[in-house]
Amino acid sequence: MVNQTLSYQGGQLDTCSPLIMGILNITPDSFSDGNQFSSLDGILRHVESMIQAGASIVDVGGESTRPFAEKVSVMEELDRVIPVVEAIAQRFDICLSIDTMKAEVMQQAVRSGAHMINDVRALQEPGALRVASELQVPICLMHMQSNAQQMQISPTYQDVVEDIIGFFQERIEACLAAGIARERLVLDPGFGFGKTCAHNYSLLRSLEAFQCFNLPLLVGMSRKQMIGDVLQKPVHERIYGSVVAASIAAIKGAHILRVHDVAATSDALKITRAVYHNKDN
Repeated sequence: MVNQTLSYQGGQLDTCSPLIMGILNITPDSFSDGNQFSSLDGILRHVESMIQAGASIVDVGGESTRPFAEKVSVMEELDRVIPVVEAIAQRFDICLSIDTMKAEVMQQAVRSGAHMINDVRALQEPGALRVASELQVPICLMHMQSNAQQMQISPTYQDVVEDIIGFFQERIEACLAAGIARERLVLDPGFGFGKTCAHNYSLLRSLEAFQCFNLPLLVGMSRKQMIGDVLQKPVHERIYGSVVAASIAAIKGAHILRVHDVAATSDALKITRAVYHNKDN
């Protein structure tokens, strides 16, 4: 049975029914909301609106990981995210996640008020495993085939679900060996990260398979190409498709849904909770 409580410094997340992680990209080039926020006041207003709409976690990222994105230096990423993390931590009582693969950014973000690490490289970058062990905060391990610059160049798998399960087994063992407690781990199969459209929908169709680890499952499909490929619509016209995908993921056992459109997803989750998670009926 999945541990239904994810503890962080200052609070707990109850994952017995799906939670929303609101996306906050402090980047000029993210695929959906790059360069959207020009001031700290604007960022804080957006965070407040996500919280009011139903977000339980806010995920702050300072480096785009969209396909073919340019790499960002440690200093540039720190300059982007640390003032934002500090400001959010001072103003709002919410679980704050740092979306980074860099050990130094993890360290400084947690010192500045972040409660959780969301790493698209699953602690494989230099120093990341050691620093995550020292920080002792919840960590999301995501699967990415290759890297942002190469991941969408003909991604191939023997079996996408089984291959990712094998990857998770290896990364969980590495975390445990480094002294990271199992109850701090969250898994993300990495929709859109080194996957074709067919791979992505195969993952969604078989999402229950990842329950074999008895760990919380985070899913992020919001506005991604897998939605656009089916709808044949640009990024900002993918809200309805994204909400449907998130609802399917919730029904299939996802514990945390990482989304841009918090209010719309929150409404959809209230319905799925009423049907699938309301124990009074």
